[in-house]
Amino acid sequence: MNLDELLTFSLILIASAASGALLFFFIYRLRFNSLTSAAEEMLKQAELKAAIFKKEAECELHEKEKALSEKAQASFQNEKQNLNKREERIKEREDTLERRMSLVERKLSDIEKREHILQARREQVDQERKKIQQKEEALLKSFEELSGMSPEEAKIKLFDEAKLEIQKERARMTQRMLHEIEEEKENAAARIISTAINRLSVPTVSETATLAVPLPGDELKGRIIGRDGRNIRTLERLTGVNFLVDESPGSVLISGFDPFRKAVAKVALKELIADGRIHPTRIEEAVRGAEVTVKKEMKKAAEEAALRCSALHLHPELMELLGRLSLRTSYGQNVLDHSVEVSHILGMMAEDLKLDGMIARRMGLLHDIGKAVSQDVKGTHALIGRDLALKYGESDIVANGIGCHHDEIPPLSVLASLVGPADKISASRPAARVEAVEEVFQRLKKLETLAYQFPGIEQAYAMQAGKEVLVTVLPEMIDDLGLENLAKDLSGAISDELSFPGQIKVTVIREKRAVVYAV
Repeated sequence: MNLDELLTFSLILIASAASGALLFFFIYRLRFNSLTSAAEEMLKQAELKAAIFKKEAECELHEKEKALSEKAQASFQNEKQNLNKREERIKEREDTLERRMSLVERKLSDIEKREHILQARREQVDQERKKIQQKEEALLKSFEELSGMSPEEAKIKLFDEAKLEIQKERARMTQRMLHEIEEEKENAAARIISTAINRLSVPTVSETATLAVPLPGDELKGRIIGRDGRNIRTLERLTGVNFLVDESPGSVLISGFDPFRKAVAKVALKELIADGRIHPTRIEEAVRGAEVTVKKEMKKAAEEAALRCSALHLHPELMELLGRLSLRTSYGQNVLDHSVEVSHILGMMAEDLKLDGMIARRMGLLHDIGKAVSQDVKGTHALIGRDLALKYGESDIVANGIGCHHDEIPPLSVLASLVGPADKISASRPAARVEAVEEVFQRLKKLETLAYQFPGIEQAYAMQAGKEVLVTVLPEMIDDLGLENLAKDLSGAISDELSFPGQIKVTVIREKRAVVYAV
């Protein structure tokens, strides 16, 4: 490319660049003008909005100022009203005080007037008193002249006469009151006792000397008797009662005077009948199990009795003794049932007299507790029961009520004095006790007690209603040769110390057994 072409090309480039720059400037200027106008427009809109916001703020401020002004005005009005009310109350109080002050002034004037009147009356009374004293002195002088006694001597004589008259009147009133109290006491006692008897509703059941155990079939009677009678002899020897197999069809009668032995025999026989195995070894196991069962039933009976009588928190030893009473009888009457009955009677009597019924029922339930151990401890059952009650934590009031119910010690409270009458009410009800049964039981007990006096006796049972004594000896103390001598000595003692119709059979058994376990 030559120089001219190059120059021409350069000029064209310069011209093109100049025209492009001019065109860019022109475009920039147009855009700047448009942006400036837009900014001005936005500024105007912002100024307009600011003016509007300012106007709204001024309106809102004005409204708030107006509301605050109204509120302040209302508060001012309220305060003004409150002040007016207070002023009115103060004014009313001032009026009231003024009225009271006027009343006080009038009362003060009245009091002053009354004081003047009283003062005048005092002066008048003093004058009258002086006149009376003068008259008394004149009378005393005339009395001394007429009676020949001084005033002191006359006072002493009048006092002695008045004292004697008062003593006579007091003696007459005391005698009359005692008579009335005695009549009222008898009427109240009769009313209370009759009410207690009428409210008492308990069945009358006398203990009998026999129990019946039903049999599934008569063929069991032969198994109960056993070969050559060994089973029934083992039963009688272990339980101390008689088993009457042939007396009634379909049952076996258990005869004995000791309720515990009869209960053990009944439970053991039922267990043997249910088990079906009847032989001496099984009989011994059944009798031991029956003793445990009967003791549990005794405990249950004691708990039920304590619950019925509301006797709470009894000592466990007292509960055990109550259980023993459930299988003891007195003149054919169950001792625990009798104790519950006495508890109810005593509680009703105490409540009628407005006394503590809970303590009264506790006394009644425990009043014969000494009978549970009277055969082992010397003394009467009432005093034994008192000592047991004190030993096992009962109060002095309860213990005194137990000990005095047969008049062996004096009662220390009204409740204690009621235990004896309640006991007599329970015992004297028709058919409550059977004297003939108790006499037989006492004779049988004496028979057994007499047998235990000989050394070497392990067990002694009165059998066949007292016609036989079954004695088991300790083989270590009495040998086979001594059996005959013991039987003769015992029969001789029975003949000498007891009176009885007919004869009494004495049977002495010596059995030695060796038991060894193979390991």
